[in-house]
Amino acid sequence: MNQKMLFAAGYSCRVILNLAPGVPVVLLHGLSYRSEVWQRLGVMKLLAEKSVPFLALDMPYGMRSECSPKTRSTGKNIAFLKAAANAIFGDQAAMLVGASLGGHIALKYASEFGAKGLLLVSPVRTLEEELIQSFTRFKFPVRIIWGSKDNIVSNEELRILSEKMPNAKLIIYEGSGHSAYVNQPDRFKRDLLELYDEAKADL
Repeated sequence: MNQKMLFAAGYSCRVILNLAPGVPVVLLHGLSYRSEVWQRLGVMKLLAEKSVPFLALDMPYGMRSECSPKTRSTGKNIAFLKAAANAIFGDQAAMLVGASLGGHIALKYASEFGAKGLLLVSPVRTLEEELIQSFTRFKFPVRIIWGSKDNIVSNEELRILSEKMPNAKLIIYEGSGHSAYVNQPDRFKRDLLELYDEAKADL
């Protein structure tokens, strides 16, 4: 596991990565976080111990990201994500883990380029028309986590989202807020590993 500044698609951003054989995991933080959140929660340590390849990115949209320049443009963030993933893992399909805005970026990326699986924590802007039209192509496993005290994304929106995908499941973290993965890190890590095993088996 090491960290470095990665230049891709016109952006210079800090990344933390672990190289190993197998299906890679790409970690996308929320708007007010950066890649170190996965380190703080023990997600990186767990994946490294399991010899899972991963890439955690400081994304251009992040308010605290070590990334230059910054941009909220969805298209430009996806371009950076694609270039960064290709630089580290080539054209190998990855399992994407995205929280809040990172979940939206993960959904948009998967709709364009596919994925091995999606683990989304309270993703925002999920029911955009062009996104909805792509969901029938999501044959890979999808898990959507929602905290019961989330005051940003509604349960109804994520329930509709889960019903529009062929292999999606909504998981409710009772008592957690919008950043449910931060509120219940141990449960989140169990859910991540469970989905990873499913995604890895679907080769």
